[in-house]
Order: sequence, then C-alpha cells, then structure tokens
Amino acid sequence: MIEPTSSDRQVIDTVLGGDREAFRVLVEREAANVIEAARRILRDPTEAEDVAQDAFAQAFVALPTFRGDGPFGAWVRRIAVRAAIARLATRPDLIWLDGDAPESRATMLPSGDDPERHALEAERRASIIDAIRDLPGPQRIVVMLRFYRDLSIEEISVATNDPIGTVKSRLSRGLASLRDQLTPRSAP
Repeated sequence: MIEPTSSDRQVIDTVLGGDREAFRVLVEREAANVIEAARRILRDPTEAEDVAQDAFAQAFVALPTFRGDGPFGAWVRRIAVRAAIARLATRPDLIWLDGDAPESRATMLPSGDDPERHALEAERRASIIDAIRDLPGPQRIVVMLRFYRDLSIEEISVATNDPIGTVKSRLSRGLASLRDQLTPRSAP
C-alpha cells in the first residue's frame, strides 16, 4: 500500500509495478493545480475540469515515458495546458476573447452613454475578432494567450512547447498582421 506522503517516483514505480490504484495518490496531490492551469486558459471551471481529467488520463497512459527529470505535477500541468490550448484552437468562435456572448453585448450599453460610440466600439471589437480568426493557427494561439489570457512569453513557451524565440516570432508576426488588417487604408 502506497502512502500519501510517498515521493512521486515511489508512487510512479508502484503504478508501473501493477498497482493502478496508486495513481489516485498523484491525482489527489495535483488535481487542484492542474485544474487551475486549465482554468486560467479556458476561463471555464467545467471545461477546466474536463481538460484536467483528460490530462490525467493521458498522463496515466504515458506514465512509462515519464523521465522523472522534473516533478510529476509540472509534467501533468504541461499536458493540461496543451490540451486547453488545443481546445481553444478548435472552437469555432472567439467569444472568449472578451468574455461576453454576442447576444449580451447589446444589453451591455450603459444608459445615458453615447450609442454611436458604443456602436463603433462594438464594430471595432468585431473587426479585431475577425482579424484574429484570420491569423494562421500558431500565431492566433500565441496572440490569444498573450493578450486575452495574460500569459507571459515564458508561460506560452511552456504551454505550447515552443522555444521562446519561436513564441516571440509568432507574436511579432501575428501583431504585424493584425496591424495590417486593422489599419485604415488611405485612398489613392
């Protein structure tokens, strides 16, 4: 019987030795951190729990490949973050960019404010969302994680498993493309 205070390596060795129930110790230890990592990206607790569950299932299957050169918790969090990013990338909508459903935007207009200004802001927001949708996948993900999930370059690097230079390059190219798409053109 494995003790809850056993090291990650001891628990993993026990699981790999055939005691599949010992994996529960790792899940109980890391569940809150894994869910929080997914929630930070998805901003939806229910989806974060689904992603965390999938991440633990993937970790269980891949456990024989765990090298042990870092903590198990960090390894499974990386799995969860990648799964959360993948889930975002497959969404047909980008409503999560500003956290509001389109139907609620019309009711968000404060009374007494300039309706024309609100209409222009809504149009600008829609243009930005459309421009982000048009970015190539890797650039879109980096831009979304940086500006709408407020992840640092280093966090995005870990989350996407890309070198920091690649993340910076994708961010730079994505922002340049957005600038080109969103800058009004002068009449010839």
